[in-house]
Amino acid sequence: MRRRALLGLAAASPLLPAASLAQPAAWPTQPPRIVVPFAAGGPTDIPARLLAEELGKVLPFRPVVENRTGAGVVVGTDAVAKAKDGHTLLYTTVAHAVLRAMFARLPFDPLADLQPVALVGVIPMVLMANKDLPVTSLAELIALYRANPGKYDYGSAGNGSALHLAGELFLREAGNLRVTHVPYRGSAAAMPDLLNGTTAMMIDVANNTLPYIQRGEVKGLAVSGQKRLPQLPEVPTFAEAGLPGYEAYTWHMLMVPRGTPAPVVQAVNAAVNGVLAKPEVQRKLEELALQVRPDSTPDSAEAWLRAEAAKWEPVVRAAGIKPD
Repeated sequence: MRRRALLGLAAASPLLPAASLAQPAAWPTQPPRIVVPFAAGGPTDIPARLLAEELGKVLPFRPVVENRTGAGVVVGTDAVAKAKDGHTLLYTTVAHAVLRAMFARLPFDPLADLQPVALVGVIPMVLMANKDLPVTSLAELIALYRANPGKYDYGSAGNGSALHLAGELFLREAGNLRVTHVPYRGSAAAMPDLLNGTTAMMIDVANNTLPYIQRGEVKGLAVSGQKRLPQLPEVPTFAEAGLPGYEAYTWHMLMVPRGTPAPVVQAVNAAVNGVLAKPEVQRKLEELALQVRPDSTPDSAEAWLRAEAAKWEPVVRAAGIKPD
């Protein structure tokens, strides 16, 4: 019944202007291609593949996941922006919201040339401190930084990464603290220096931080979401820790080229939401710390993306963040 409903939704549309993408008689008429502009096996690729697998159970064709990296997320995103087959989708993150601020020139417009279909979910982040740093709370960390401007470093997964953005927003919200950013090639590369004290702090996505905090190898000082994480009930939110203006997530979103026929967009959205509503899928994604949004619409996803761009672009420009 779900498959027939999705096919019927795509087929029952009125004619669209010639400038739109060619409208298939039904969607999908071939295996959809989900482009992930990140490396295979990473924290974005794994949920994308799980989603593709589940979509294959409700669609007549299983989506094919393709990793296209290069120039940050630019190469993969550009491939989708220029796709005209009605079957190419982009699985991306908060990195998409800062492309305009990060790059002087792009071969596409991140907001004008791509259209959100569904916000798959959000991942809170956790501020961690080296276990030997003489602080036990976020307030004490801020006081330490204020008393020692420029003395301490913090690590991230690279210039313009979600971790870098979260770190710069924290320094700004805490009163323009002077802490030196040290970019690494991924959070896994940054973690050893946090553990040995070369860097004092790092903000990372929740699923990466859990084992280190739970084993007592680092101090978890604050969670960036609106509520505490069930896996870390003792770690307060930033608001509870005294910084109510701070909220940061990375997030996962499915997008298509702007101009994709509305019935196709709605069919994709319905399929994604149907999959995300399944308890077993939610459980698998929540194990990856992805808090799913099974009620997302194309309009609400668009509003989310534009709000994120408005939030993060000033942070990028003020900090002078440039791509690696």
